[in-house]
Amino acid sequence: MFSTAQKQLIARKVEELLLSFNHPEMPTERPNFSLHVAGTSDMSWANIAPNWTYDADNPPSVNPFNEMMGE
Repeated sequence: MFSTAQKQLIARKVEELLLSFNHPEMPTERPNFSLHVAGTSDMSWANIAPNWTYDADNPPSVNPFNEMMGE
């Protein structure tokens, strides 16, 4: 569920929201979170992590079907 670009957008918005609270127990940058989105069936779900956790050694997973749906 969701294309890579959509997951990156969701992650960016979640990070912005978390940081906007300026909570004293939150880091001032790069908050770490794990978001699980359940779809309408057992096979429809998305796990979303912060964009900064991905790099060349840990690329985000790509599902070709989800990529087509996100265009």
